[in-house]
Amino acid sequence: MDIPFEPIVFGYKVNIHLILEYTAFFIGFRYYVYLKKRTQDPISSSNRLSIIIGAVFGAFFGSRFFGFLEHPAFSFDPEYVVRLLSIKTIMGGLFGGLLGVELAKKIIGEKHSSGDLFTFPIILGIIIGRIGCFLAGVKEFTYGKQTTSFLGMDLGDGLYRYPIALFEVVFLLVLWRILKYFQTKSEMESGLLFKYFMISYFLFRFCIEFLKPNTFFVLGLSSIQYLCILCMIYYQKTIRNLLHAH
Repeated sequence: MDIPFEPIVFGYKVNIHLILEYTAFFIGFRYYVYLKKRTQDPISSSNRLSIIIGAVFGAFFGSRFFGFLEHPAFSFDPEYVVRLLSIKTIMGGLFGGLLGVELAKKIIGEKHSSGDLFTFPIILGIIIGRIGCFLAGVKEFTYGKQTTSFLGMDLGDGLYRYPIALFEVVFLLVLWRILKYFQTKSEMESGLLFKYFMISYFLFRFCIEFLKPNTFFVLGLSSIQYLCILCMIYYQKTIRNLLHAH
């Protein structure tokens, strides 16, 4: 199989990355609905809907804003504006969605933690999306720097690069297993599952950014890495409690 993987169906080239991106949203949401039916949710249906709306809007604006910060440039050219609207990053989506949820909960006065129910659907959605990124090769900015190590792969430009998207899929599968273990083997405080996911994923992304051929840096770090630091600051209390517990 060649990468980028672009199968021809009925004479048309299929954008497999776009298809898997929409599939990720659909399957992730269906998995959330499945889990919700089998979970005693302390949050009412109306409040849960408000939280989802907050998450969607927060994720939309967050993904675009931090996606722009990866390659900040200003232009009034119509083509640039269209491209700007399509720029997005899952990291900004997660953190923006988090802020959107917290704002929605404050508005409706909801006190219960709401993240645990979203944790595994989010992980599943990211895994599916990252498979699409991997299959898109160098057409998506989820590839790594050139390397001569055995981990290198030709992602479509004839150069051997770190397959960052594939690394992320493997990491998320391991993280899924670890979080499932903690969920079934111990009584976890409500909301802690989601916090552990966010801390683990953002820490992973901070490290993996060093393998990406980023071009925009501030003091040697990319905008995504600063977002990861911001997330660590947001969850500093949870991190301190986790370190003290061990």
